[in-house]
Amino acid sequence: LGWLVALPIPVMIAFAPDWNWIVAATVLLGVNQGLCWSMTQTSKLDLTRADQRGVVIGLNEFAGYVGVALAGIITGYAATLLGPRVGLLGFGLVVISLGLFLSTFSVRDTLPWAHVEAKSAVAAAPLSTWQVFTLMSWRDRRLAAISQAGLVEKFVDALVWVIYPVFLFSRGLSLPEIGWVVGMYGVVWGGSQLLTGPLSDKVGRHWPNVSGMWISGAGVAMMMLGEGMAWWSLSAAVSGVGMALLYPNLSAAVADIAAPAWRGSAIGIYRFWRDLGYAIGAFGFALTANLAGQIEAAFWFVAAAMLVSGLLLLVWGEETRPL
Repeated sequence: LGWLVALPIPVMIAFAPDWNWIVAATVLLGVNQGLCWSMTQTSKLDLTRADQRGVVIGLNEFAGYVGVALAGIITGYAATLLGPRVGLLGFGLVVISLGLFLSTFSVRDTLPWAHVEAKSAVAAAPLSTWQVFTLMSWRDRRLAAISQAGLVEKFVDALVWVIYPVFLFSRGLSLPEIGWVVGMYGVVWGGSQLLTGPLSDKVGRHWPNVSGMWISGAGVAMMMLGEGMAWWSLSAAVSGVGMALLYPNLSAAVADIAAPAWRGSAIGIYRFWRDLGYAIGAFGFALTANLAGQIEAAFWFVAAAMLVSGLLLLVWGEETRPL
């Protein structure tokens, strides 16, 4: 269903007669993400043991964000060689059609595994969606700390996908060069999760999450402290390392705390807060850049937000890895 929703998106973007079509396509993309990407994570948690959550979510996010990085590089070349409309339309239709085919013919429902785990786990009182929402948002300090960290770390994502290309283009980089810098963030982020996910299964979630917030924010600040494609690529890579430390392990921490009977709801609500960070972050750094009169202010806003959020996670959060 998620891939069916996504199917018209490339056409809507490529042939949009006005900005409203772009907004509508973005809404469909959000529905696709909720149905497809969120469910891949929930399904894999249904199939894994408690001591494997870090490695499993790390593998899931590795696959997803290496794909994002490769897409950034490929679309940069495709837009240069074929033009933005034809290049992006063709690439989008191929990827979405392939996803629709694979999900239709090679994916099995994992809900029966979740039911088996719930029966074998310590009995827990059933919770409504609202009860889980309040736990994730404020009633449980540990889960609230994770939710706010997830929200703020998306400021970095929004900055990379929206502001980095504008900033780099203003500094004279070509479209393929911008694709490589932005892609470096995704490649390092995705690839490093093959290590950081299993790491949290051994040393715990708390310190990888806290340090990841600070390292990723430091990479954003580094963008302002040097010049040249090599420096900007290094800065993007530093942010990618930080994101790899926190991204799979925030989700793993939620899964550690949540009971199997309401784990899917908890993951979904965590992702609601996390992905809301795209909108809040974009509004925040756009307002900051507008008030300051320069785009560089957006970078400092995001770096400061990551520092403060990491401090909140340090104080409010705690270790959740099962012993």
